[in-house]
Amino acid sequence: MTDDLGAPLGLATGRRRWWRQLPFGLVGGVAIGVVATVMGVWILFIDDPTGGEPSAIVRIDRSKTGVPATEVAVAGAPRPANADGSDLSAARPPAAAAPEAHGGERTADPAQPVMRVPEVVEGQPLSTTPIQRVSEKTRFGTLPRIASDGSRPLDVYARPVPRRAAANARVVLIVGGLGISQTGTQEALRVLGPDVTLAFAPYGASLDRWMTRARTDGHELLLQLPMEPFDYPDNDPGPHTLLTSVDQQTNSERLQFLLGRLTNYVGVVNYMGAKFTSHDAALGATLKEIGGRGLMYVDDGTSSRSLAEPTARATRTPFARADVLLDAVPADDMIAARLAQLEQMARSKGLAVGVASALPITLRHLERWTKTLEARGITLVPVSAAARGSQG
Repeated sequence: MTDDLGAPLGLATGRRRWWRQLPFGLVGGVAIGVVATVMGVWILFIDDPTGGEPSAIVRIDRSKTGVPATEVAVAGAPRPANADGSDLSAARPPAAAAPEAHGGERTADPAQPVMRVPEVVEGQPLSTTPIQRVSEKTRFGTLPRIASDGSRPLDVYARPVPRRAAANARVVLIVGGLGISQTGTQEALRVLGPDVTLAFAPYGASLDRWMTRARTDGHELLLQLPMEPFDYPDNDPGPHTLLTSVDQQTNSERLQFLLGRLTNYVGVVNYMGAKFTSHDAALGATLKEIGGRGLMYVDDGTSSRSLAEPTARATRTPFARADVLLDAVPADDMIAARLAQLEQMARSKGLAVGVASALPITLRHLERWTKTLEARGITLVPVSAAARGSQG
């Protein structure tokens, strides 16, 4: 008999299905062993420190938090490391920080613009309160300093350079004397665009309020330092003037008092100071401290005897010098002629720096002139873009 019913027990006929004879227990054991082996290899050799942890992506609204983008870190993000695995950011001394300017390449030549890394991208609001890592509390108030990671106030508080600046002639406009006259300061903030650099005198009564308004509007800031002129004290720049006749410690304390009057600025500019800037020792000590705090120094170009440029180079202090004083003679025809001179210098040199006071006549000219620059192929840039030399 050839059917299943006639076959002896335990013997299959040709019609019986082959897969029923497979050893299912053995096959299952092999499969489990393969899976366990793959998982073991993955755990031993695949570097996934966050594997299995829950994760989420959240949009952070900077405008609502009030926290600068540079102060937001990614939790758990790996820190840069040396070849031996040590923490690179912790090992790098402040002097090794690479100052960088927008739109340029790294340079070590003190005669060239500082190449710095912007900490705020174009379109983001600027900080209006001191950034903790580049600030220190002293008996003179909050003073700027270089951070442990090498960041400088010059970099942290800088305004980004417009992208179009790379192809255009560039002009830096510095308008000083702000913070003393309420009406004049308010008018300057009303008519001047954000790419104009504003310089505040240290004697105003509402400097914090004006600083906040200026930074909210997008301006880069300088602090004016009163320095000794040749006819001092008949011509007195004001309290805490830096003098050639006092010792270094006294000037240092005066400097720190002045630096504590404002925050969120990228550097300082002299107010008067023809005698002080011609005195090698006094100026050298002052610029060394300014550069050591991560600030730039701007010479307003009013004194032909100034030693600021070689002294800044010797002390490795970021430096810029004004090319044109726009309203030395506050008359319409003279201001117009100076603006034309500044524009011509920008076209021939690539970048030119103009300095002016917040006089009503000057503000009227600057308001009209700055609105026509883009159409003529000239870009306004903040003063940090003109810095030369470097700290460290």
